[in-house]
Amino acid sequence: MKQLKLLAIIIIPLGIILAAVPADRISQTRLTPEELLQEAGAGVQFIAPDAIADMLVQKDPSLRLIDVRTPEEFDAYSMPGAVNVPLSNLLADEYKDLLNQDAYVNVFYSNGSVYANQAWMITRQLGYENNFVLEGGLNYWFGNILSPQEPAQTSPDEEFARYDFRLSAAAALGGGGVVSTETSAPAVKAVKPAVTAKAKKKPAGGC
Repeated sequence: MKQLKLLAIIIIPLGIILAAVPADRISQTRLTPEELLQEAGAGVQFIAPDAIADMLVQKDPSLRLIDVRTPEEFDAYSMPGAVNVPLSNLLADEYKDLLNQDAYVNVFYSNGSVYANQAWMITRQLGYENNFVLEGGLNYWFGNILSPQEPAQTSPDEEFARYDFRLSAAAALGGGGVVSTETSAPAVKAVKPAVTAKAKKKPAGGC
C-alpha cells in the first residue's frame, strides 16, 4: 500500500511536469518518462538530512540549498545560506545558470518532499545534473535534526551515535541541541553525492 501511494505521488505530477516543460528547453540528454519514473521510484534524488547537517556543520562550500516555497514562507524561515527559487518560477531564465551547473550540489527543499521532488523532476527532464532533494523536507529537519529525540536504552550503538551527532549539529545550526565543543567532528558521517561535470558541447560545422 505504501509503495502504491509513493508511485501515485510520483506519477500524478509527472504527467503535469512533462507537459509543462517547454520543448525548446529540453536538452538532448533528457530522460524518457520511463527512465524518470524509474529514477524517482528508486529515490536516487534524495539526500539524507544527516548528510545535509554534516555538510552545513563542516561549512562544505559545494552545498547550495534551494528553497522552492513561496517568498513569504522563505522570509518566515529558511535553512542556513539557502536561496529562494519558488517552484512556480523554476523555469524562469534567471535561474537557468543556477540550476544547470557543475560546481555545486543543489538541494531542493520544501515543507515536505512533494514540491521539492517536483522541482527535481523538472530539472531532470531539462537534462540538468547535480540537483537533489532534502529527504523529508523541513518537517523532518525540525523534528529530527534540530530537535532529536533520545533513543531508548535498548537501542543499538548506531542510534546513540546518530543522536549525539544530531545534538551537536542542532547546537551548531541554532536548534535545540546541547552545546558541544565537538561540533567539528560529528559522530555520524553521511555520504554526500559527487558533483557531475556538464557534458561539453561538440563544435558545430568544420571541414
